[in-house]
This record gives sequence, structure tokens and C-alpha cells, in this order.
Amino acid sequence: MDKSKEQKDLSEKTIKGLHILLAEDNELNMEIAEFMFQNEDAEVTKAWNGLEAVEIFEKSSPGEFDVILMDIMMPVMNGYNATKRIRSMNREDAKTIPIIAMTANAFTEDRLKAKEAGMDEHISKPVDGNLLVKVIHELLN
Repeated sequence: MDKSKEQKDLSEKTIKGLHILLAEDNELNMEIAEFMFQNEDAEVTKAWNGLEAVEIFEKSSPGEFDVILMDIMMPVMNGYNATKRIRSMNREDAKTIPIIAMTANAFTEDRLKAKEAGMDEHISKPVDGNLLVKVIHELLN
């Protein structure tokens, strides 16, 4: 595939208009992610820990969120437990919404734990914005 076609394919991957639930306890990481998503014209709802993410999702109407980005190491409730709680909710979108783990730990064992908890994908920190957009795009298409 020639380079220009490859570039075009990449630039067509967009998350414009998506509503993202972002669970992240680090203020700087939250700001960076928020800025990145606003640049992509995606809407972000912030949760500062796993429990808050669970509560926000629980109160949302079905289909309100397109994807959840879940930090693993958070106070109150970690990302694994929050994901398990969301997946066990008695509503259709709780079973199907893509949940992406964001973690500094990118070991195989962490990837397995993320899958076991019900996460669809695993991205290591620091998060590469282009990769994240690509992963979200792939999970939704």
C-alpha cells in the first residue's frame, strides 16, 4: 500500500461526536486526554475514580456513552472492579460498550487481568493519542 493511501486511511479514522466516559484519577492525565478528545470533537464526561465511573454509567441512559476509558490504578475503586461492576449491570449496553484499560503496567499479566475483568482493549501509558483514536475506532466499527 502506498504511503499516501495509508495516511488517508489513518486520517479517516475519527472519533468525532463520540461521548466518552473517562475514568482517571491523575489531573494531568485527565487534562491531556480531555484536550486530545476536544481536538477530535468528542465529548468527555470525567470520573475521578472507579466508583464514580460506575455511578455515572449507572445514571446514564442506555447508549449515552460510546466508549469507556478506564485507568486501572485509582482510589476508592480500581479499574478492574469498576469494569466488573459495569459489566454486571442489568442493561444491554453494559455488556457491549467498549471498555479500554489505560495503565502504566503493560505486562502480559495485566493484559490478562484486564480481559478477565471484561475490558476489550488495553493501552499503556503514557497514552499515544493516535493509537487511542485508532483503537476506539476499531472497537466501534
